[in-house]
Amino acid sequence: MSRYSHVLFDLDGTLIDSAPAIVASYRDAFTSADLTPTVAIDSSIVGPPLLETLEILSGSKDPARIATLAEHFKASYDTTGLLQTAAYDGIGKLLAQLQASGLSLSIATNKRIHPTRLILDHLGWTEYFDAIYALDLFQPRLANKAAMIGRLLSDRDIPLSTAIYIGDRAEDGESADANNLSFIATTWGYGSLEQDELLPHWRAASSPGELASLLLD
Repeated sequence: MSRYSHVLFDLDGTLIDSAPAIVASYRDAFTSADLTPTVAIDSSIVGPPLLETLEILSGSKDPARIATLAEHFKASYDTTGLLQTAAYDGIGKLLAQLQASGLSLSIATNKRIHPTRLILDHLGWTEYFDAIYALDLFQPRLANKAAMIGRLLSDRDIPLSTAIYIGDRAEDGESADANNLSFIATTWGYGSLEQDELLPHWRAASSPGELASLLLD
């Protein structure tokens, strides 16, 4: 019997390979706005929230400029862009296995709630999750991923000893730590952590099968 009855997942780079679609829509946004990005638009920029990423790419914090870019990004990504999203091999089987084992699954992602729900529907995964949280699920928008995880745990009255967070970036582990939550790093995503980046109390899984073993043993 698993020691964890609640498994919270990051989305991008953990369950789905959304990099090609996101990168394409960021490029579309700058082209549509007739602006030139100040840093390269590639998979390394995937992960942080939309507005934060646009500030990095544009080299600007001007609210009007960021709002314009955001609208162009959403117009691209929320229609055809997100349909390019692919599941990592073995993730569908993993989610089915965890649910069948009686675990409660949730999403806690930096991605906006609207495309998150569309992607889960597109992949046929919505039924696997008891809760789907994003920074913009609430108004005012939650400050960061640590706050989001804390809100999810509080709202659903989940004891810390029964829950774990799964993600692919240092931010994910740090957000779990901020909530005194156990953490497993997935090493198959584009934000995957190197062995020397893992803190001593974090564990890592190199495949969905290995993650299932860690969660269900």
